[in-house]
Amino acid sequence: MDEDAELVARVRAGEEQAFVTLAARHHSTMQRIARTYVASAAVAEEVVQDTWLAVLRGLDGFKGRSSFQTWLLAILVNRARSTGVREHRSVAIGDAGPAVDSSRFDESGAWMSPPRHWVEESESRLLAEGLADRIQTTMRELPERQRDVVMLRDVAELTAREVCEALEISEANQRVLLHRGRSHLRQALEAELGRV
Repeated sequence: MDEDAELVARVRAGEEQAFVTLAARHHSTMQRIARTYVASAAVAEEVVQDTWLAVLRGLDGFKGRSSFQTWLLAILVNRARSTGVREHRSVAIGDAGPAVDSSRFDESGAWMSPPRHWVEESESRLLAEGLADRIQTTMRELPERQRDVVMLRDVAELTAREVCEALEISEANQRVLLHRGRSHLRQALEAELGRV
């Protein structure tokens, strides 16, 4: 039995400390994910708290067909998304067009101007806080489903299968959304790094 499953069983038995431990295990990931849907850390914290209330109310309905984390983050994403919409903070951007400008490729499909290698230089070239702000802004600008997939795969570190279960999408759709979301983030980072 994994640690979450053991804690869930103890919460169901009425053990308050098990809930505190479970909440502490997932809090920072939930906060980061919620923050991409709403305008402030305070509202993100409200979304996290609202999610925990929903989890407690629905815990008897959790059958364990997916991991607890997958179930928890699916609830969080739905709550965060609806809160962001209610606040009119999310900006819908169409999902049309290529993920990478086709002029960057030659006739054979190879890069004419590949993405710059920046990891080695990034520490000396820019402040981490400015880059983090740019990533947060770009994440909020992603189409909703792309943001969901990127957050669950790259922040929450769920497997592709877990993301498909949480968002009720196909494996192929998950791959396309992840690719497009990461491509938009990469382009934003390249633009930011090119200005430094």
